[in-house]
Amino acid sequence: MTLKTLSLEQKHVDQGARMAAFAGFNMPLQYSSVKNEVLAVRNEVGVFDVSHMGEFFVEGKDAHAFIDHIITNDFRNAGDLKAVYSPLCRDDGTVIDDLIAYKLGDQKVLICVNAGNIDKDWNWISKQTEEFDIELTNRSESYSLLAIQGPKSEAILKKINILPKKEFPYYSILETKHNGKELILARTGYTGEDGFEVFCPEDYATTLWDLLMAEKVIPCGLASRDVLRIEAGYPLYGHEIHDGVTPLDSALKWTVKLDKEKFVGKTALSTYQRKLRLIKIILDKGIPREGYEIVLENDKVIGKVTSGTMSVVLGQGVALAHVNPELFSKETEIFVNIRNKKYRANFTSKAFVSGGHK
Repeated sequence: MTLKTLSLEQKHVDQGARMAAFAGFNMPLQYSSVKNEVLAVRNEVGVFDVSHMGEFFVEGKDAHAFIDHIITNDFRNAGDLKAVYSPLCRDDGTVIDDLIAYKLGDQKVLICVNAGNIDKDWNWISKQTEEFDIELTNRSESYSLLAIQGPKSEAILKKINILPKKEFPYYSILETKHNGKELILARTGYTGEDGFEVFCPEDYATTLWDLLMAEKVIPCGLASRDVLRIEAGYPLYGHEIHDGVTPLDSALKWTVKLDKEKFVGKTALSTYQRKLRLIKIILDKGIPREGYEIVLENDKVIGKVTSGTMSVVLGQGVALAHVNPELFSKETEIFVNIRNKKYRANFTSKAFVSGGHK
């Protein structure tokens, strides 16, 4: 299969990035080392090219009502120029994808979806439009997306005159211009740190990248991005959430607003009894990897790791795992089976690393 290329691919190659296939794209996996890139985001500022993500626009008088209908979270009552994270579910409550919907105006919404689900999401969302006065467009091929993340990200974007001088709260969105080019600026990200995501025309991505490099922003790849989101305890489509689970199976009950009058999946989710429980665990020794079994002292299997890594910040193995809710409680002594040896796992209800997002 021929991989799609990013508009910044040559920049990544010139800077020594190790490239790899991901969701049909040729993506930068890492530049220096995963450790260096993680610490850059935790302590200073890093930039990720996530231009593989999909961008759909919903415009028209029913734009807000339409989004509120197709997602489980409450979009209608979100403030002006705010972003809302939500699962996108079928009638039976299972997850099609997770996304962020951005309220750009009274009749305009941007939806950012996962790269591997662009076609699936587009086909499903398109079929839901019949009763709504909207225009739905797929502009995924028109935008590049840079995620500038870390405690110094605000200062950097102010220095290069992208960030407005007025207050710009967490999970906000703004249409703006930079050097005459129209940009969409969001205070969002998936690292747990303060940060921003800049949607820009593909032909402006190189200019923006060069401005960031001139300010010594550290280029980061998918490998460090994965460590960062696991440290923050964030789920990822294809791991913690997928076609076979509902949001209630994956610690996303907070995104399911059953007090809304109507949304796709509400009937099913209103009576659903979770089949799985998503938990966070820390190991004293060993590195948990996806697919490793979660077992009891007697070797009974009660679940499996959905995402695992060695935390750069903690220096310990950390993981998200799906377990049988009938066989697990906070007091249950559990282990991760790593190459036929049991490693004690400690349950935690908090993020492994508390980032600095606003």
